[in-house]
Amino acid sequence: MSERFKAPRGTFDVLPDEQPVRQLIEDSARELLEAAGYGRIDSPIFEETALFERGVGGSTEIVQKQMFTFEDQGGRSLTLRPEGTAGVCRAYLEHGMHKLPQPVKLWYSGPFFRHERPQAGRFRQFSQVGAEAMGSDSPLVDAELIVLLHDLLTELGVEGLELRIGSLGTAEARAAYLEQLRGYLRENEGELAREVRERIDANPLRAFDSADERTAGVMEGAPKLLDQLDPADAEHFEQVRGLLDRAGIAYRVEPTLVRGLDYYTRTVFEFHCDRLGAQSQVGGGGRYDELVEQLGGPATPAAGWAIGVDRIALALGRPAEPERAGVFIVADDRERERALSLAIELRRAGLRAELDLAGRAFKGQMKQADRSGARHAVILDSEGTRLRDLDSGEQRQVDPGALIEELGA
Repeated sequence: MSERFKAPRGTFDVLPDEQPVRQLIEDSARELLEAAGYGRIDSPIFEETALFERGVGGSTEIVQKQMFTFEDQGGRSLTLRPEGTAGVCRAYLEHGMHKLPQPVKLWYSGPFFRHERPQAGRFRQFSQVGAEAMGSDSPLVDAELIVLLHDLLTELGVEGLELRIGSLGTAEARAAYLEQLRGYLRENEGELAREVRERIDANPLRAFDSADERTAGVMEGAPKLLDQLDPADAEHFEQVRGLLDRAGIAYRVEPTLVRGLDYYTRTVFEFHCDRLGAQSQVGGGGRYDELVEQLGGPATPAAGWAIGVDRIALALGRPAEPERAGVFIVADDRERERALSLAIELRRAGLRAELDLAGRAFKGQMKQADRSGARHAVILDSEGTRLRDLDSGEQRQVDPGALIEELGA
């Protein structure tokens, strides 16, 4: 017997009974975001590797360790997208969207890829929904995005949510702070985890994210960027907080909040769900005012967020069972061909219709009708055409020619 294949490590199959909650997440995001003027964009699943090296940051763990990179037949280095913002910025420039009235507001949904250690709700292939607003530095943009994400998660029914916000300032404003932080880390280098020591020069802010206990102890005494913002950055952060207060959005200011991508500036934020344990983040984002320019475009302030569909699905569990809908056609042996013709007719009229395709007896077909989730069974046999309510069990004779009208199509 030949060996059976399994899904690659860190990936998984989404089976039919697991689809409704994922579809609910995307449908809710689409409705909410498009009502706020965000248009859908689909970018390629793989991009030039240099896009992520320059956009995400060569010192990040994503670029150094987690990207799935390969060489195509033409010798070009390509990478399965590890995040969505860089690709959207590339499309924004390539298609001249910087010439449109600003800000340009976009949303997306799809698969992403990182070589991470697989764990509950976190896989090497994962799904995200994201939103980006490019072309305005107004605090209104930050606040709108945060409120939209808050409302989406609330509408979905994610419980135990906490919003954490902070500010990284502009790249220029935080340069002096980073030198101060590097000095502090070097003074305490013997107490730091190896990977933190290795990144003191390249990315000292990541020390705040370390799970190592000794490192965490050192970082409790580290200088905080939020205490050293320049006046313009501090004013921007204060305005964002004021807008959130007016919107009735509760939050916790997190002075050590750091995102895992180098392009963030000023506002950063994360939503956490206490039902998910240590790996509690379900979504987050922030402002990236210099990324478009780093990719060769004009100076373009921007902000955005992404949510992990797998994480949210884990937090939600299974959604409530939907109300019964549609019909299942039950037919005796002489009526099977008519059953198919009737199913086709009903589907073309806009109704959900199924029928037995496995030659089951009447009793087996009725069981299948009940399992299908249909509201009604249409029974075709020697007694004519009957319509049965699968909840109440009531049934009655119907005129086959009036069946579509009876079912309300």
